[in-house]
Amino acid sequence: MNRTGLFIALGLFLVVGLLFGLYSELDLKLAAAFYDAVTKTFPLKLNAVAAFARDAAMWIAWAFVVPSFAALIWKAIRPDRPLLVKGRTIVFLLVTLTLSAGVLTNLTFKSYWGRPRPVVVTQFNGHQEFVPWWDPRGSCGRNCSFFSGEGATAFWTYAPAALAPPQWRPLAYTAATVFGVVTSGLRMAFGGHFFTDVAISGLVSFLVIWLAFALIYRWPRTKLSDERIDAALTKLFWPGYRVTQRWRGRETGPAPSV
Repeated sequence: MNRTGLFIALGLFLVVGLLFGLYSELDLKLAAAFYDAVTKTFPLKLNAVAAFARDAAMWIAWAFVVPSFAALIWKAIRPDRPLLVKGRTIVFLLVTLTLSAGVLTNLTFKSYWGRPRPVVVTQFNGHQEFVPWWDPRGSCGRNCSFFSGEGATAFWTYAPAALAPPQWRPLAYTAATVFGVVTSGLRMAFGGHFFTDVAISGLVSFLVIWLAFALIYRWPRTKLSDERIDAALTKLFWPGYRVTQRWRGRETGPAPSV
């Protein structure tokens, strides 16, 4: 998560955005590689193994955040105990996943950017008109094509990769890239997304992760400590803990200061 990575991501964003903005038919040509004109369908979407691989990819991605989520729940139940996972890890993973694969995709673009999916456009035996990635005026009403939620989730694995030990980090970044590319390729093969949908989803995820990493770990004015996060969560959850303890006939004092 250094400046080189940021410049590469911004450069790719510029190249992909301009190239597919000026020559939007490239999206159709790439999608056509997975389309069977004889059966007038995307055959791989009927393949059980491919469908399982798609689901498994999401399970793998979410598995990285389960320990942090469980640690947060346990902290809510027992705020008198220290966090089971480092505080910065919890904040970093939960915030980046929520933003990249939740808020910016399903709650924002996919709900208001009316780009139809490949499987429903007229070029692939559908009934809706194709629109380029930059045009929000498509006829899709909800759960639209731009940009890919599953692609964003797959490429979100850059976040746990960023927390790998330094000697393993290049390998972790490579694995996250391969994982994101393969998962995104499956979405294209199913007719669920165009190339720009998955490419931009990956770049958005990377930029969110880069910024969050800088804010939490790198920049002196904003970086956090595990101890401060633990203390803040203790203070947040302590009133509820006191209520439950009182209900059980036990008295507790004010939240401990750290």
